[in-house]
Amino acid sequence: VVGPIGPGKLKLQHDYRLYRDLTHHPKKFTVTSPYMLAKTLADEHYNDLEALVMAIADVLRDQLRTIDADVVQVDEANVTGHPDDGPVAAAGINRVLEGVQGEKAVHLCFGNYGGQTIQRGTYAKLVDFLNALQADSLVLEMARRPVDELQMLREIRPELKLGIGVIDIKDNEVESPELVASRIERAAKVVGADRIAYVHPDCGFWMLPRSVADAKMVSLVRGRDLFVGKPA
Repeated sequence: VVGPIGPGKLKLQHDYRLYRDLTHHPKKFTVTSPYMLAKTLADEHYNDLEALVMAIADVLRDQLRTIDADVVQVDEANVTGHPDDGPVAAAGINRVLEGVQGEKAVHLCFGNYGGQTIQRGTYAKLVDFLNALQADSLVLEMARRPVDELQMLREIRPELKLGIGVIDIKDNEVESPELVASRIERAAKVVGADRIAYVHPDCGFWMLPRSVADAKMVSLVRGRDLFVGKPA
């Protein structure tokens, strides 16, 4: 970064239009959090993390104003390893969410792509960060996390809807529908089934072979159906 941050060649509305009319089903549009983006940049202009984060956030917010997706999700995978940066990360994400028309979601995962431990962290140190988010729903990595971290969900503001990760995207082994259903049930026992708005993979499938990703999605749907008692 050698000068003030502007939109440059970023055209999120164009990206959204590429698929907007291809389906009549509800649509989600995702962006990377300004904090996560800032942590990848060599800053020679602002020389201040918060200023850099907020400059990026302003650009993302302005570009999202014209996107009418049912859900807009901000993805964050860096603050999990740097919980002391929670306040600045939350401030940046909240600035971005100001531009969202529909449901406001924040996805949190722990990175460590391919199962490699690049950063360590726990949900216990992120409760304040999560509660500071001006979102409608949280989309959380849970399948690969220690089981006892589910208890943290009780500490999240009750008005925030929860998305529970029930598919491990860092493992090639395909979960059985029964395992998926048991993971949903385990979370429901902690926070109540009514609190769970979504069940989903822990993160994206880009690291996995297509055949594995497809099989995991089949198990996700079958496991969800098993949990709710829907006939196979």
